[in-house]
Amino acid sequence: MSESSNRPPISLSPGQWSFTRWKTIGQLEALEVHHPLFQATIVLQGAHLARFAPQDEADWLWMSPTARYEPGRAIRGGVPVCWPWFGDPGKNPPEVRKRIHTETAHGFARTALWKLEDVRESAHEVEISLSLDANEDFSDVWAGHALALLTFSFSVRGCQLALTTTNLGNDPLAFSQALHTYFPTSDISRTRVLGLGGSHYIDTLDNWEYRTQEGPVYFEGETDRIYESGEPLTIVTPKTSRKLSAVGSDSTVVWNPGPEKAARLSDFPDTAWQSMLCVETANAAGDYRVLNKGQSHTLGVSIGRKA
Repeated sequence: MSESSNRPPISLSPGQWSFTRWKTIGQLEALEVHHPLFQATIVLQGAHLARFAPQDEADWLWMSPTARYEPGRAIRGGVPVCWPWFGDPGKNPPEVRKRIHTETAHGFARTALWKLEDVRESAHEVEISLSLDANEDFSDVWAGHALALLTFSFSVRGCQLALTTTNLGNDPLAFSQALHTYFPTSDISRTRVLGLGGSHYIDTLDNWEYRTQEGPVYFEGETDRIYESGEPLTIVTPKTSRKLSAVGSDSTVVWNPGPEKAARLSDFPDTAWQSMLCVETANAAGDYRVLNKGQSHTLGVSIGRKA
C-alpha cells in the first residue's frame, strides 16, 4: 500500500517533531516515539498501541511474535481498541446488538484506519491523538454515527489511554467497548491480579453464570471473565508489578486463552498463553453506555509502576 493511501493528512509538519517519526511496520503505517525517557509505537490501523517502554526497560506490553501487520487484519497483542461493541455481538445487550449487522467480534475500530489529529511533545511527555469518524462508510456493519478520539500520553512514569466517544447522530447511541490490553509475564502460573476480591463477575466459560471473586485472580487454564468493577488493580508477575487505574469504567475483563484455545487462535503461538494475560478496561455486559445526541463519554486507563 502506498504512502498516500496509508498516511492521513495532518495539520502540523512532521519536521516540528523532535521525538516522533513515521515508520512502516509490515504493510502498515505507524508512529514511533524515541524519547530520551521512553519509547512507544502506535499503528494507525486500529489506533493500536504496539509498544511502550521506559528507557532501558523491557516492553510493558505483550506482542505476539507471530503478529501480522496487514490491512484489515487485527493485530495480536499490545492494546487493541474494541469499539463500538465488545465481544460477540450476540452476547451484547439488545440496545447495542440492534445496531450491529455482522457476526464479527470486537467492532470495526481495530481494523479501521484512524486519522492523526495531534502530536504534542515536551522534555517529559509525548501526547498523540488519533480519531475515527464512524459514519455511513461503516453502515454495512453498524447503524450509527459517532466520533472516537483516542489520546495516548507517555512519560517515564507510565502511559495513559483515553478513548472519548461522541454521538453525532440524532438518536440515542448504545455501545460497548474495551481497551484490550495484553501484558507480559514470565510465568502465568505465578501471576495474579489484585483488586477484584469480592467483585461479582460473569464466567463466560460456564454458561455466563455469575460468580463472586474470592481473593486475587489466579490463572489455572483458560480464563474469560467480565468483572463488575472499575476499581484500581495491580498485576503481579514474577518480575514486575503494574498498577492500573481506570476512568469511565465499571467493568473489567480478565482473559487468558489457556492451552487448548491458544492452539486455535490466529497469530498466536501454541505456548504463548504461558507468557501473557489480558486485563481490559471496559464498558461491557451491563456496563454498556448510552449517549444522547452530542453527548460524550471517556473510557481511560493509566498504566504505571506499583509504588
